[in-house]
Order: sequence, then structure tokens, then C-alpha cells
Amino acid sequence: MNARAERIEARLLAAGVGVELAATSREHIATWLDLMLTWNARMDLTAAKTEDDLVELMLADALVLAAKIPSGVSVVDVGSGAGAPGLALALARPDLRVTLIEPLGKRVAFLRTVLGTVERVDVRLERARGEDAIARGETWDVAISRATLAPAAWLAMGARLASRPGSVWILVANDDAPAIAGGTLAETVVYEKTTPDGTAPRKALRYDL
Repeated sequence: MNARAERIEARLLAAGVGVELAATSREHIATWLDLMLTWNARMDLTAAKTEDDLVELMLADALVLAAKIPSGVSVVDVGSGAGAPGLALALARPDLRVTLIEPLGKRVAFLRTVLGTVERVDVRLERARGEDAIARGETWDVAISRATLAPAAWLAMGARLASRPGSVWILVANDDAPAIAGGTLAETVVYEKTTPDGTAPRKALRYDL
């Protein structure tokens, strides 16, 4: 097992949420992180300063979601950035039908390169904003996002992107859980996540609609 694989394995153990990744998924995640290091040297894709930070920052949220999202459902990730959590989730859970929505061209180019390299033609990638998908009236079983909007604002947007019945996941640190008419806070997962500023508890909140 190489150093990158060992870091991924350590993150799986730290997650403590019962995630089991197939060998192909581990290889694809390692390829994604390798490409991110290469691209990050010439453009700002992530705030991670070291390889350990990179593994932790990009995988922690996705592994929590990977253990919780039902098999075979459709998922939209709004503001995918460099791929966390949506691309990481798609690589960890190839049974999911994932759509990545990202408005910035350089990030879309990076995501497209990763998907081409790992030959995941089933993952849909759009250069767009969440509002564009809302305008089309498109919905998914599960809507996720990380730091694209404030929690209450994302919950409102996610509720318009998720089908009925469907779910919206919010990833927060110290924020209070927002409320929404017609939705129920159904699950809270607390976990540790290391960022460039240190380690802090995080929460993944699932709202059922």
C-alpha cells in the first residue's frame, strides 16, 4: 500500500461510519487527489497545504454521506468546486447517479479532466448554478452542497432541487440547524474534520421533504 492509499485508509478508519470502498474506488480517489496536487500548483483549487490536509479536507464529508445515502438514487452537488463532496461521493459510490453543478470554468475543466481520466462517463457535469437547475424544473432524490451558501439559504435552494419525497443534506460546523416549512430534520451525524486551520467537530444534517 502506497502513502496516498495509507492516508485514504486512515481517513476511512477515522470516519467510523462503516464505509467500505472497492479497490477501483480507492484507485479513482487516489487519481483525483494526484491530479488535484498537480493542478493546485498552478491554480487555486483548494486551501489544503499538505497531502494529509488534502485527503482529510476533500474526503471527510463525502465519506459520511457515502455511508448514509441509499443505493441507486440520483444526487445533485451544487457548487462542486474541486470535487468535494460530490465527485468524491461519486467515486466512492459508483451506484449513485451523480450530477455536479459548478459555475467556474477552471473548476469545471479540472472536474472534466478527472472524470475523463478515471473514465466515469456516467457522472454528469454542468457549468451552471443551482438557480439554473431550478429554472429548468429539474429535481433529484438527494441534494447536497458544501459551503456554497449559508445553511438556511442552501436548505431553501436544496428543497427546490430535491424531489418529493427527497432529502437535502447540509454540512455545517457551529451553525444552528435551520428550519424549513414542509421539511423535517431527520438525521444529524457528528464527526471530526481537519482543515488547514485545525481540527473541529462537524455536523451533517439530513432534511427529509
